[in-house]
Amino acid sequence: MITFVQPKLSCAMIPELRIEDFNYELPDARIAKYPLDRRDSSKLLIYRDGVCSESIFHKLPSNLPKNSLMVFNDTKVVPARLFFRRQSGAHIEIFCLQPHAPAEYAVAFASTGKCSWECVIGNAKRWKDDLLQYDSDDKTLSAVNLQARLLSREGQTGIVEFTWEGGAPFSAVLDLCGRVPIPPYLNRETESIDLERYQTTYARIRGSVAAPTAGLHFTEDTLNEIRNLGIDMEKVCLHVGAGTFLPVKSSNVAEHPMHREPFIVKRSLIELLARGEKPLTAVGTTSVRTLESLYYAGAACIENGEPHDIGQWDPYNRDWPYGTREALQALAGYLENKGLEELKLGTRIIIVPGFRFRLVDAMVTNFHQPQSTLLLLISAFVGGDWKTIYDYALEHGFRFLSYGDSSLLFRR
Repeated sequence: MITFVQPKLSCAMIPELRIEDFNYELPDARIAKYPLDRRDSSKLLIYRDGVCSESIFHKLPSNLPKNSLMVFNDTKVVPARLFFRRQSGAHIEIFCLQPHAPAEYAVAFASTGKCSWECVIGNAKRWKDDLLQYDSDDKTLSAVNLQARLLSREGQTGIVEFTWEGGAPFSAVLDLCGRVPIPPYLNRETESIDLERYQTTYARIRGSVAAPTAGLHFTEDTLNEIRNLGIDMEKVCLHVGAGTFLPVKSSNVAEHPMHREPFIVKRSLIELLARGEKPLTAVGTTSVRTLESLYYAGAACIENGEPHDIGQWDPYNRDWPYGTREALQALAGYLENKGLEELKLGTRIIIVPGFRFRLVDAMVTNFHQPQSTLLLLISAFVGGDWKTIYDYALEHGFRFLSYGDSSLLFRR
């Protein structure tokens, strides 16, 4: 349950952490390359009060706190990988990250004829300034006449302008021409099974280039059982960016840059959270980062009269004197005064050991890569006890990463 207490003031600072301290041996055989036949048949590790136990995911509802609130991320994965061909025959892969013009996701997806995106470009050195043609022998796709022009480039990323014919919105063009961007550590090409299974059953708002994988285990039966137990279910939306794939390359975690990810939260949910009446379970690290970002958006309302994007180190670079209820009420009040039903912001927040959780009491999550920001988040959530959890998972045959098994962790 959300604890509304005045925080103790301390000397705020960015934690000094070595990424090498968050390493473990992950054999390739333990990485799940494909999903199981049934979503909710995956194994479930339960961590509570420092003790690990094992169950099956379809039994998750009975292990959730009674009379609680559960929050899901309803972002939808976009088939964002596109393959083009130069006149010379060279193949260029373009991975759409986020819209550039128009900058709003919904407007960009509704564009007909032209839009531009920030992209990662494969084989970038082979692409100068010529117009690329979408690479397909399918006459149906050729009729779309999808083309790409490079507007600017810096290293492997650049701004790419897409043009096409036929009057279809860009969302439909991606559905026709794009491929689902499954994680690179699967070491395989996208297959037909990924079109359905690398997407949650409740995915709704287009924008992610990676799935919020904790939600991949949920079936309609599981969701209905949660409802029948009287557990409230709410949604947030954080569009997962390609930064989720980036390893921490610096030995000092403080030198690792987090990318901005946009999120949407309804005012009604913020008002519900401000009442603090129910224990809160977040589905996935993306939901955790969204929910915990709300406190800092509310603190900005108190100090500046309006919220702003949350910076990577905002939680650590100063003492925050406001209670959680106070901050959330200020945020809800701002939205009400502006006549807004939703909060739309961006966050770069990084959650590492030393972070003070203000909202989330429990979380559902998969098992993450060694030396990753997601593993840092898990360590922060369980009071540094991540090794106990991962040793248990490795010793008991759990499957790892996006298509792997799940866990229910209670905060320490």
